[in-house]
Amino acid sequence: MLKMFIESLKNLFSEPATLPGFGTEPPKGYRGLIVYNKEKCIFCTKCELVCPAGAIRFIYPEDGSRNLEYKYNPYLCIYCGECVRECPKEGALIQTDKMPEPATKEDNPNETWFEIEKLAEESKKKWQLALAKKRQEALKKAQQAKQGKKEDNQDKKN
Repeated sequence: MLKMFIESLKNLFSEPATLPGFGTEPPKGYRGLIVYNKEKCIFCTKCELVCPAGAIRFIYPEDGSRNLEYKYNPYLCIYCGECVRECPKEGALIQTDKMPEPATKEDNPNETWFEIEKLAEESKKKWQLALAKKRQEALKKAQQAKQGKKEDNQDKKN
C-alpha cells in the first residue's frame, strides 16, 4: 500500500505521459475521420441513409436541384466506415487515420448539430415538394405536346 502511495506522489509531480501538442499515435488499423470530396459526389444520399449514428446529413436546396450540401459531425460519428463502403462513387468519401480535434464548450457541437438535423429534415420536405412540382409540370408539358401532335396528325389526315 505504501508502495502505491509513493508511486502516486511521483506521478503527481512528473510530466504527463502525453504532452500538449504531441498527443498519442492512433493504433494500427485505426478508422478515423471521414473526408468528403464534393467534386466526386453524385448526391445519391446513400451515406446518409446507412450511417447508424446519423453523423451525415444533407441540406437540400429549395429549387428541387441535386446540388445538396453535405454536413458531417465527427463527434457523433462512430467511425464504422459504412458510409465509405456504401458510396457508389469511389473517392467521394474516404476514411482517414486522423483523429478529430477535441470539442470545446465554445464549439458547442451538439447544439449546432441539432439545428443542422432540423434544417436537413425541413429542407428535405421542401425539396421533395419542389421536385414533385417540377415532375408535375414536366408531365403536363409532355401531355400538351402529345395532344398537339395528335391534333397535327388529324389535321394532316383531313
